[in-house]
Amino acid sequence: MAYTGLIKCAILVLALVARANAIHIYLDWDVTLDSTIKPVSLDQPVITINGKFPGPLINATTNDFVHVNVFNNMDEPLLFTWNGIQQRLNSWQDGVSGTNCPILPGTNWTYVFQTKDQIGSFFYFPSINFHKAAGGFGAIRVINRNVIAVPFPAPEAEYDLLIGDWYYDTHILFFGNGLAQTVRSHMNRSETAYFILPDIMLMNGKGPLNNPRSIDYESFTVTQGKTYRLRISNVGNALSFNFRIQNHQMVLVETEGSYTDQITLDSLDVHVGQSYSVLVTANQDEADYYMVASPKLLKTSDYSSLVGIGVLHYSNSVSTVSGPLPEGPDPLDDDFSMNQARSIRWFILTVEQHNMCDNVVRARVFPFYTNFNLFHQIHSFRCLPPINFFMTRWNLTVGAARPNPQGSFNVSNVTLSQTFVLESTVAQIHDLPRYVVNNVSYYTVPTPLKLADYCVNGSGVYQLDTFPVKSENSTDASYGVSVVTGIHKGWIEIVFKNDLFVMDSWHFDGFGFFVVGYGKGDWTEESRSTYNLYDPVVRSTVQVYPEGWTAVYAFLDNVGMWNLRSQLLKHWYLGQELYVRVFDADPDPAKERPPPDNLLLCGN
Repeated sequence: MAYTGLIKCAILVLALVARANAIHIYLDWDVTLDSTIKPVSLDQPVITINGKFPGPLINATTNDFVHVNVFNNMDEPLLFTWNGIQQRLNSWQDGVSGTNCPILPGTNWTYVFQTKDQIGSFFYFPSINFHKAAGGFGAIRVINRNVIAVPFPAPEAEYDLLIGDWYYDTHILFFGNGLAQTVRSHMNRSETAYFILPDIMLMNGKGPLNNPRSIDYESFTVTQGKTYRLRISNVGNALSFNFRIQNHQMVLVETEGSYTDQITLDSLDVHVGQSYSVLVTANQDEADYYMVASPKLLKTSDYSSLVGIGVLHYSNSVSTVSGPLPEGPDPLDDDFSMNQARSIRWFILTVEQHNMCDNVVRARVFPFYTNFNLFHQIHSFRCLPPINFFMTRWNLTVGAARPNPQGSFNVSNVTLSQTFVLESTVAQIHDLPRYVVNNVSYYTVPTPLKLADYCVNGSGVYQLDTFPVKSENSTDASYGVSVVTGIHKGWIEIVFKNDLFVMDSWHFDGFGFFVVGYGKGDWTEESRSTYNLYDPVVRSTVQVYPEGWTAVYAFLDNVGMWNLRSQLLKHWYLGQELYVRVFDADPDPAKERPPPDNLLLCGN
């Protein structure tokens, strides 16, 4: 129809303008092990970037190009990954062992990636050698371009709040006798691999208020009557947490690049690897108030040091915070957490269509996904307005990364091309503790899979599609270089099954997925009847409840080699990951970018 052609033409022009307006951001990072910055009162080297822990903020705008020149001044190889940045058509910059050769000690390498068609709150961290347990993480903000409206008033200020559990024995802990004890070195012991818990909860690299091991605590200053945006990320290694602020409610507005239906919360569960934005209004008496992050699935009375505590400080406050901490939900109550998760949905605009309809109907429009192809894939209008109504009456540009009639995110109309059922558990392989997916524990090879794919079509490095994509009943676990085919421009259903008694968390590089369902017990095909296919939120990291399942849909329009992993550091380090190869044989760089000029070579 004519209006469709006009819309496509307008989008093309806007896309060209957006590219012209994108800027290049150049960053130099000096990465070192620093023993002078102490999150807690221990002689404990921390991975710092330019002398900072957490590392510096990456503050970009939609479609910007970010150049990060990393100087590795540590004594081990290093990689950084960009949690939630989709690296459109460019998995060469993803920064995991399957896509990149590591940056060797004493050398540097420059990442160049684009925040293509994205907005939101994310973070980066070192991805190999268990380095994340020693720091090196920092916040990423991708803000809307000026021509794109945000679906809430501009806050007075924004604060990044990186919260995560921390080990006293992190990456390296030196003793006076010259010996070194590390969590990593003890991963060959079942007790460490399966049972050991972190020791303390940090907020922006600072210990809890009033904890005897804390050197400092986090504090945000606010002005009475003003509203602030907190970008909260769980940068920890093992534990989900519940976040709350004494006497203050929060309005949830965004999660990992998706503006959400704005719901008011007393507290918010944040799982490992997840990011949220909340609005907090300083509407209480001038005083100081607790900010609390307490672990899920643990009795806090038994693990008081794992309760992160900071302060919301009113600018004219003359009193210090005191009294009991604000109570949160029962940390063992999975029903509360799951119900809250189900309430987090895509932001909706409701409009009335009058033109070209026999009757007035209600149309629900979800204007925040950035792929125009999905407009036709997942939505057909019962009645359509003329072009002037479409462009002027429907505010389809609010919050999107680019002005774009995205269509409804009612995914009930999509046709699934693939289903993966991924069951997570533990096993002993060659008498060593491992985490497995469908009885396979990922084995990291010296040659990055993406490099092998490009140079020798994977020959001698991996065998495509030998990994079982449906959960296995066999008890015989094994190592494997797990690479599976993802059908280009197909819809995939991924079901994560968690046989463990801990909260797991899974992430898919290169994509945002639609979180369509959660459940307890075993997943069966009948479980699909419980899915929310009407307005599921899109994000890149999702929790999987103990002895439960989570289901997501993803549209595989991003060509590359993409890591699908547990975000729990021990799980990932000990084998709970695989790679999805989304391939298009066309060498057109519009399908996939070629290797960068500074491509590192390594392996066999």
